[in-house]
Amino acid sequence: MAPVTAAQAGCDTRQAFDGVASTYDRSNAANPLLRAMRDRTRAALQQAAGPKGRVLDLGCGPGTDVVYFAARGYDVTAVDWSPAMVQEAHQMIRAAGLGEAARVEQLGIDDLDRLEADPFDAAYSSFGPLNCVTDLSQAAHAIAARLRPGGVLVASIIGRVCPWEIALYLSRRDWRRATLRFAHTPVPVPLEGRKVWMRYWTPAEVARAFAGAGFRSRALRSLGLVTPPPYLQAFADRHPRLVDRLQQVEDAVGAWPLLRSWGDHFLIVMERTG
Repeated sequence: MAPVTAAQAGCDTRQAFDGVASTYDRSNAANPLLRAMRDRTRAALQQAAGPKGRVLDLGCGPGTDVVYFAARGYDVTAVDWSPAMVQEAHQMIRAAGLGEAARVEQLGIDDLDRLEADPFDAAYSSFGPLNCVTDLSQAAHAIAARLRPGGVLVASIIGRVCPWEIALYLSRRDWRRATLRFAHTPVPVPLEGRKVWMRYWTPAEVARAFAGAGFRSRALRSLGLVTPPPYLQAFADRHPRLVDRLQQVEDAVGAWPLLRSWGDHFLIVMERTG
């Protein structure tokens, strides 16, 4: 298969998210595995950034976290490349009566130079927008330019080593799917009949890219290491008590060396040093 161009990958990805925008918030809210990831990512931002401040949401989707943080006193600016997602976010913000505390722009992460020049105290990215950027180093510099010195980035990123996924697809003798995340070029991931193009990252790769833009890592933990990945929602719905116990184990060991680099996602906190 010929390598996909950046323009085609971006077009496919945007159309995929446009196609699910109207149901994205509801489907995520119904998934207990995604809810647990979101709760831990939100808590990490609140701990790292403090109770107030100007927050930049990178890849906001339908605005779920925009509303959450604006309702808690944060001044939120959000960006997303999908026009349908931006429309959903506007509607969610209006319905919550938070128009004064939240703004949404249709921009990709690579286009952050088009935002207002005032620096943000923190940036936030949930459920893998950084997996879809064309150039991670370029994205790191774009984010750094919008953060004040000492500002933090909190991001949940889809990781390369997911033991559940490897075991699942090896058990089905599907070697290609078991090793999909180890590709070093963008790969197509199905989403409701469309394709999202993404690259899977290790924490070390992310840390290196952001170090070049003036960041240092402050914290790292796994998300979806002991618990199954979100696409196994049916398993989680059938075994809620088991998944709750697995989540307790994950919270206990998810920041351990080595283990913190594995999982469906990893949660990384980085600080802009200069």
